[in-house]
Amino acid sequence: MKKESIYLLLLIICMVSCVENPNVTEEVYLENPNSVRSWVVGLKRRLAVTTNSVNVNVAITSDNYFNNYSQYSKVFDVPQIDYFDLDVNSLQADVQALREMAVYGLDKIIPADASSTPEDEAFMFFCQAYANILGGELFTGLPEGHLGEVRTPEETLNRALQNLDDALNLESDAEKIAMYHLLKGRVYYNLGEAALAIEEVQASLSSPSLLYQIEFDGQNGVRNEMQNAVFDALPNRLAPLPRLDFLDPKYYSVGTPEADQKPVALAKAEEAYLILAEALLSQQNNAGAKEALRSLLSLVSERPVILVDDSGETRNGGNRDDYPLTAVPVRFDSAGPYREGFVLDRQAGDIRVHTISGTSVTEEDIAAATTTDELLYQIYLLRQEIFIGEGRRLTDLGIRYPVSQTEQDNNPNVPDSYTVAQIPSFIPGSGGLDNFTADAAGKITVTTDMNKVIVENKTSAEVIPFF
Repeated sequence: MKKESIYLLLLIICMVSCVENPNVTEEVYLENPNSVRSWVVGLKRRLAVTTNSVNVNVAITSDNYFNNYSQYSKVFDVPQIDYFDLDVNSLQADVQALREMAVYGLDKIIPADASSTPEDEAFMFFCQAYANILGGELFTGLPEGHLGEVRTPEETLNRALQNLDDALNLESDAEKIAMYHLLKGRVYYNLGEAALAIEEVQASLSSPSLLYQIEFDGQNGVRNEMQNAVFDALPNRLAPLPRLDFLDPKYYSVGTPEADQKPVALAKAEEAYLILAEALLSQQNNAGAKEALRSLLSLVSERPVILVDDSGETRNGGNRDDYPLTAVPVRFDSAGPYREGFVLDRQAGDIRVHTISGTSVTEEDIAAATTTDELLYQIYLLRQEIFIGEGRRLTDLGIRYPVSQTEQDNNPNVPDSYTVAQIPSFIPGSGGLDNFTADAAGKITVTTDMNKVIVENKTSAEVIPFF
């Protein structure tokens, strides 16, 4: 087996970790009658590892969280995204390793194991699809395989559609079929194909409370790193933008963190309604968009809310010491009104934790929105709040990571044009995405309302794909 590629090296490590004997060879592994079963276990572990890498890096690079400690990237908050940055390379390697594991499983493991099932094969196509979705959303381009030519985001996303169709042709479980349709809707959303996106998300709503989650295992070295960053580690490493304070933490532990690792949503029905609303809005169907958003709010109201003791949270990471610690008013920018309920007093008692989805948007907000831009604003505020901690915000901001220097150094097919990050001109620099001020009374003003900025730039190629 070739070892020139960092992704194939990771693949070999993952393959060995799936069996008991660390000295097993590829030939012996393929002869194992349970090779598919163990490979699926390894893929689930790889999904968790990749999810950790995506969630933490996207949280920091976006306006959702500030890295208020010495852990993780020190420059993504700027945002400064260099192709030689080790975090860029690690993120790319994790996404590529997931895809390579899936491809290897399909090409080598499935044909060698007579006990494999169509559902096993469908799961591997799903993993390949999800890696391609992440590659298409998060990077300026990615090689299609070992030393391959760089594919554009659009090409990578179209490959994900093929993978999902392959999974759909094999899958028999209704919930997973709905999930694959939702992922296809997500891809068509990214490609700007409103009619096709509507078709897919409506198919996914055959499972009206759809929720597919990535599981973690703290006792075997695969913790939920977002949970660690926002709750378990002291001091907590990531601090949310103050207007998102009420949604932090999404993940928490009771007792020992090792024994209580919360899952992360990979796909949930809320996204179907968000895509449907935006697609209908792009077709000038404002009434239909509002109805979809009202259905969304009804679903969110049914998601679990847990009371949690978060009195250990002091926002005292050290990089910035002016995060509010009591319930103070906050405004989204200097032009907006001060609003209550966004910053919580965690010393006053247990706080409400939205474990799947939460939002500040109300039915009254939807009813009051009359113009396209006003409805788009509500949609992107909903997307930010509902997907917090799930690695989604960077795509809404139009930011993409570059192909890493390690890849270019080892792959002659990587042009320089792909080694430059995509950071739209409307993204504020110098930490502006996370910045805020407090007056003498402690009232908070967020420097930039990025949802307003996104809507103002809706015709830009980087954001709001249906417009």
